[in-house]
This record gives sequence, structure tokens and C-alpha cells, in this order.
Amino acid sequence: MNQITSNVYAETGYRGCNPGFVVTKEGVVIIDTPQLFGDAIAYRKEVKKHGKIVYLINTEPHGDHYIGNYFFDAIGIAQEGTRDVIMQVELEPLKERIKMMDPNAGPYLADYKIKPPTITFNKTMTIHLGNHTFQLFHLPGHTASETAVFVPEERIVFTGDNIFHETQVFLHEALPKEWLESLQFLKTLDADYFIPGHGEVCTVDYLDKMAAFVSDWITAVQDAVKQGWSLEEAQERISFLDRFPMGQGMEAFGAELQKMNVTRLYGLATNGQL
Repeated sequence: MNQITSNVYAETGYRGCNPGFVVTKEGVVIIDTPQLFGDAIAYRKEVKKHGKIVYLINTEPHGDHYIGNYFFDAIGIAQEGTRDVIMQVELEPLKERIKMMDPNAGPYLADYKIKPPTITFNKTMTIHLGNHTFQLFHLPGHTASETAVFVPEERIVFTGDNIFHETQVFLHEALPKEWLESLQFLKTLDADYFIPGHGEVCTVDYLDKMAAFVSDWITAVQDAVKQGWSLEEAQERISFLDRFPMGQGMEAFGAELQKMNVTRLYGLATNGQL
């Protein structure tokens, strides 16, 4: 567990997203939850050492951010699009997916339920707890409902997956133009630390590098379309695996991720949306 400030913690070593939490005088606010059951249980034990968990904020609707919600008794909050997507997830296929990636999940699967957020917002939301302020911003990019959580008293931002720090980026559901705009907005926040969805904690300096990576993906696929490459040709020829490593536990998925990214961007490019 990384202690970022006197009241802010983040775990960057789990498979999946980086969950984090903020300790206030009136309880704890957690941001995202671990996807592996054993990690979620251990993480809950650690968080509870700092007080009662009051709020649980999900920054997006991908499973590595919300699967662990089940293990936390807290008021769930997310952008309305995140709740909408989670509400459409079918339980039994999700259980099968969990079983495949988490061999230790078995004892908990019989009673497992999807736990969606119960409070939603559209563009912005502010939460006050103790002496802390939590400013939630809807910042489309990695997903349509991506959310950042800014805690000004701690000068820290939980960015969700709009930042992959020094690791491969997932663009399979991305809105690339909006992503670049969201990164520009993040630069306007008066923060010392940015806790990314994946990778180690970084500073504002990394945001330009993140934007450059997304831009390079856009340019590569745009060029492929201009040259008349088919989707299959683009999938075979475009890869950025030499740029950054895959995230923990995802090493074997690298080639498939490149194809997924190309497929998404190729579709946008051929429809005039890139």
C-alpha cells in the first residue's frame, strides 16, 4: 500500500485497477475496488484500520473497477453512464469470467452479486466529508463515463483509466478526441499527484506523455486508413508493444490488445469520427 499524503493511500500492485482511499475526520472514501476477491478482502481489512467506509466511488464501468464492490458496505457513487453499463452486466457470465481469472474466488461465487452504484451524477458532483472536499468530474476518454476525483485539500487526483502510467493503454471502448480534451482539463487542476487507473502514481508532467501516446495511436490508424489498408492489415501491422509493458498479469494479452485498439480506432476513422 502506497501512502501518498498523510490521508491518501493507493494500491498499485494489484492485477487490475489501482484502488485508493482518502481518510477524513468523518470516515473513509474509497475510489474503485480490487477485482480479485482475495485482494478485495485484504484491501477492505487495511482500509478499515483507518475508519468506517462511508462512500465508494467507481470511476468507470469496467470489471476491474467494480467487481470488488461486493465486499464493501458503503454508499456507491458514479457517473450515470457507469451505473447504466454495470446494470446491464449479466451475473452468470460475469461469474464465469471471475472464475477464469481468479482461481481463489470459488468459495464466494455462490452468494456473489453485482453491486452497482446507487447515487449518480451527470457532469459534476461535490461531496463534503469531514474537512475534505471530493470534486467529481465526468471526463470521457478511456470510456464514455470516465470520472476523475479531485481532492483539493490533499492536492491529489484519482484519474481513473484516462491515465495509464508507463503501461499499455486500452482503447477498445475509447473516445479518443474527448480523451485528449479530458487530459487537458486534468492539467488545470491544482494537484501535486495523479493516481492513475494503472501504473505508478505520477505528476502533471506525465499528462503530456499520456496524450502523446493516445495521439500516436490515432495517427497510426488514420494513416492506415488513408493508405487503404484493410482492418486485418492494420491489425497485423500496427503495434505499440515496444512502447510500454502490459499491466501486471496481462502480459500474454498484449498482441490481442493491439488488435482490439486498432479495431476500435479503425471503426471511428472509417466513419469520420477520428
